[in-house]
Amino acid sequence: MNARDRILGKLRQHMPQAAKPLPDVDGWYAAHRPLEAATDKAKRFRHFIELAHAEVHAVTAANWTETLHAVLKARAIDKLLVAEGTPHGDAALDALPPRGIECSVYDMAIEAWKSEMFNETPAGLTAARAAIAETGTLILWPNALEPRLMSLVPPVHIVLLDAAKIYNTFFEAMSVEGWKNGLPSNSLLISGPSKTADIQQTLAYGAHGPKELIVLLLEGEA
Repeated sequence: MNARDRILGKLRQHMPQAAKPLPDVDGWYAAHRPLEAATDKAKRFRHFIELAHAEVHAVTAANWTETLHAVLKARAIDKLLVAEGTPHGDAALDALPPRGIECSVYDMAIEAWKSEMFNETPAGLTAARAAIAETGTLILWPNALEPRLMSLVPPVHIVLLDAAKIYNTFFEAMSVEGWKNGLPSNSLLISGPSKTADIQQTLAYGAHGPKELIVLLLEGEA
């Protein structure tokens, strides 16, 4: 008997006779975070994402483009990257150019306009698929119409979030959204603007990626 066989023999001698039961994840989360009303989840989400230096504006389906225009004008931004072919992108394309905001679209491979994207695109508008109240986190699922660079490159990232899509916990979001059945090639969890910490654990915001995160929290009927 060689050393390998002796090691494997000892391991087999100490193998458990029966598999341990799987943990009751559903039960743990049910006790950890009871169900909340939609207004309570929205309030808690806003509290935590604002703690992470994000800016939140409560909007409605009727006025969100007006709020978007005001947010851009307050920062002297006259150009916005939008996702043509999406409901929010098309709404921005209809509402903003007549009011002096140029809207550019992501309609070609990044190699063809990388310099413009990185140097001449001050802000980008995307939609959130959902959000997590417990941590103040946005969930984005980039796709061909709205690639992930739209939320990672422009210095100001503006996100339209339907308050009805705020979940209590990450576990609830994964369960209700059916993540086990498939995910996009890139899914993003965003909790505030970009940040980093040095060796002294001093947190700095805006070190890489978007320096500002602005959430348009869509309340009422979308």
